[in-house]
Amino acid sequence: MKISIRHRYIKKIPLLEVVLEEKKSDALPLVIYYHGWQSAKELSLTQARKLARKGIRVILPDAMNHGERKSGPISPIPSVTFWSSIQYNIIEFVQLVRHFEKQKLIEDGKIGVGGVSMGGITTSALLTQHPEISVAACMMGTPAPLRYVERVMERSVEMDFFVPQDLPLLLSWVVNYDLSKAPEKLAQRPVLFWHGTDDPKIPYEDTADFYQMIEAEPYAENSQFIVGEGEGHLVKGEMMDVVAAFFERELKK
Repeated sequence: MKISIRHRYIKKIPLLEVVLEEKKSDALPLVIYYHGWQSAKELSLTQARKLARKGIRVILPDAMNHGERKSGPISPIPSVTFWSSIQYNIIEFVQLVRHFEKQKLIEDGKIGVGGVSMGGITTSALLTQHPEISVAACMMGTPAPLRYVERVMERSVEMDFFVPQDLPLLLSWVVNYDLSKAPEKLAQRPVLFWHGTDDPKIPYEDTADFYQMIEAEPYAENSQFIVGEGEGHLVKGEMMDVVAAFFERELKK
């Protein structure tokens, strides 16, 4: 099966569209897959190919301040560029979906979202505001971004980094995208969480605590949490296969 990898700009967003060559003009389930912090769209191609082989159209956008959109050094103020990049991902999500809807390339409204690290945080955030998302996979991100903001600020104080006193106010939009504060917005959708127990960058505990809180709730009956015992901040090929099978199973029913 030949896979088409097409470099495109949609609403000035640089992205890769990954799809089976023979199906690139067909209406297919759509998955938008977001890369991690200080990464780029090309580094998600292995996951995208695995998804495309399942008959899914995959979109890999460059986040603002990353890849083709990297215009200079990141802010010396901890987390400012990070959260700005996530905010742009959230804002631009609707533009990307709308483009493919207008082209009539989304099969029966089947829309999936996934991502790693910063992309996983983006994924969980989108679930709070977009009921049109059918399926999602948060890979080593966090569904509790407010707690992550707190952790970054605590760490910055310990390391004597300058942090503006009004940083929480500047990031006050995050509260509206914190899935842990409104877990009912899972709304029985199939959502896969994966996190390594030895992740040094985004704490495993935040995802584990979230899942423990929701697992018995009716709204989370189609959610699942896969624990990466001894795994760090890396999604391996075997787990990418699991993700591809998950999206295939849930989007191609």
